[in-house]
Amino acid sequence: MGKNRDEIVAAMKAKIDETNAMLDEFEKKAAEASGEAEVAYKEQLAKLREQSDAARAKLQELADSGEEVWQNFLEDAEKLRDAFVHSFNYFKSQLK
Repeated sequence: MGKNRDEIVAAMKAKIDETNAMLDEFEKKAAEASGEAEVAYKEQLAKLREQSDAARAKLQELADSGEEVWQNFLEDAEKLRDAFVHSFNYFKSQLK
């Protein structure tokens, strides 16, 4: 792993921010849906927001950690980020 902690944190934050921006667009589309579709979309969007918040919290914990312990947090932060992005991509695929 040739990147330092700041580069890793910045790259992970960028991916979360990019996915959150797309999530904002889907929230607008969900507002246009009606009936059961609207309810299902809103439930999924709420779950995705929770995952995003967890990934951001872990990322902040990673950024704030001491140099000696940050690698212990890195794996957990990457898993949360990946789970959020994967869930988002699955949700996106269901909208088509």
